[in-house]
This record gives sequence, structure tokens and C-alpha cells, in this order.
Amino acid sequence: MLESVTIDQLRTLRAVAEEGSFSAAARKLGQGQPAVSQAMQRLEKQLGLRLFDRSGRVPRLTAKGEAVVAAAQRLHEDIASFQAVVGRLKSGEETKLSLVVDAMFPTDALLDFVRELARTHPGVELALEVELLSAVTARVRERRATLGIAGADLDLTGLEQRPIALLKMIPVAAPSHPLAAVKGVLTEAHLASAIQLVLSERLPEGKAGTADRGVIGSRLWRVADLMTKHSLLVGGVGWGHEPEHLVRDDLAAGRLVALRLAAWEGGPPPQRPLALVRRKGTPLGPVATWASNRLTSLCQLALGGADHHTT
Repeated sequence: MLESVTIDQLRTLRAVAEEGSFSAAARKLGQGQPAVSQAMQRLEKQLGLRLFDRSGRVPRLTAKGEAVVAAAQRLHEDIASFQAVVGRLKSGEETKLSLVVDAMFPTDALLDFVRELARTHPGVELALEVELLSAVTARVRERRATLGIAGADLDLTGLEQRPIALLKMIPVAAPSHPLAAVKGVLTEAHLASAIQLVLSERLPEGKAGTADRGVIGSRLWRVADLMTKHSLLVGGVGWGHEPEHLVRDDLAAGRLVALRLAAWEGGPPPQRPLALVRRKGTPLGPVATWASNRLTSLCQLALGGADHHTT
């Protein structure tokens, strides 16, 4: 019966296939050749299949035997994964990391983090979401994510936070936009008729969202996606604030220009603090602890160094 097939039998079958003979497999396994031969005979009887052609001097795998060997190899890999999971659980290491990040988190830093996770923790499954504003903190509160990277200026009730960076927000527009042609500082009069593109949340009807930030103009168009907002800015539809790291290349290439606003003269432009958040009283396992440290370091590196770090 199939239920009586043992892992040792399948391991012996794989050894025979890899070494090419019963005697070589016996040497590899530290057994006598008769024991290997008997084990394969029992396996054939249990499976009801002829795994070896014994007509020659050295038994050779039949086509059915090769198929069983391939299945045994897959089973071996599954068992190895099973053993690895059990080992990680015994050591207290997580088998899954659930992470949600704000869309303003540097993409390069996120990509580097994912690559490092795959390399250093190959047995850990990653569940990754990219959200906007309060949707990030909601995922953590709802236990849909172990860690979150959210704006520290949001409602963080019930969450522990560790500040990791300050995002410098720059008012920008396309070179073709009328505001780009204005020499000097832009006043409220300049902005009165211009469309300001503002990042907004997707919320159920009747639910209050995050308060607007950096709103100066009176003509507001709301966009619920950071990349769409960026595309509209490059396309000359309106002006708006963008994270410096996101528009760095556009400014250098001339696809966007930085605007001087009277509202920010004499003081810093709007900044967006980012923080690593988790539920209060929830201890982090070794993988989540490693992840929190690497996300912090990679974010600061992507933003250009320690000058963007909050303490």
C-alpha cells in the first residue's frame, strides 16, 4: 500500500538514481548492497510498479521508475521545507512577514529591501501592500500587517512609532505650465486660478479622511494615486507638492521645475515625517526586527543620508 512507503525508501531510490547502481548507492548510504536491493524490491511491490529493468548486469530505471524518482525529489524538497519551517518555529523566527508602506516610501529602498529579504531569509513569505495615508495605519490596526511605514503626522492611536525619515516636499510644475514662467516668488494671486493637484484617500462614503496638507490654491483637483498625480504634473495639468526623491530626476532632466511660493518664503517647505509603526504591546520576532532596521537604513540611504533622518 502507498501509505506504507517510507521516506527512507524514497531516499534510497534517489541514491540509486543518482549513483547509477545498487552497490554505489549502498556505499553512499553506508549500507550493504543486499539491503538496498531488498528495499527497492519492497518499494516496487508496495507501489505495484516495475521501477527497474534487471535484464542487464546493472539494474536500470524504467520510464516509470524515472517518474517516481522525479516525484520523490519533489517530495524531498517539500520535506526539507517542512523541516526548515519547524526549525524556524522552534527558534522563534517568523515564517511570514506582513508589511504595508506608504506610497511615498522610496521605491528604490523598497526594492533593495525585498531583494535582501529574499536572500537573507529565503524561507520567509512576504505579504506587501502599498497604500496611502490612513490606509497604512488601518492595515496595522486591523492586524493585516505586522509592520507599517506611515506618515507620523497621522492619527497613531493604538500604535507604537519609531521616526525614520523626513520627506522634503517640493512644489513643482511642468516647464510648460503658466506658473513656471513667473519670475520670482508666486503669490496667492498667482495661484488663485491655477489647479493644485492634491493627494487624496479612497474612503467609503461618510467616512472622514486625513486632513489636507500643503493646500494653498483655491482650485483643487484630488487624485487618489501618487503615480497618477506625478503624471498629471509632468503633463502640465496643474501644480502640486511632491516628495523630493520622487521628482529628483525630473528636476534634473527639466521635465519639472521647482516653484517658489510666498507661503514658504522665510521658512521650510512642507515636510512629511515617516515612521515605522506597529500595534502597541506586540513584540517583534527576529525577522520583523531585522526588517524594521533594514527599512530604516535603506530609506535614509535613498533619501540622501542622515540629514533626512528624524531623531
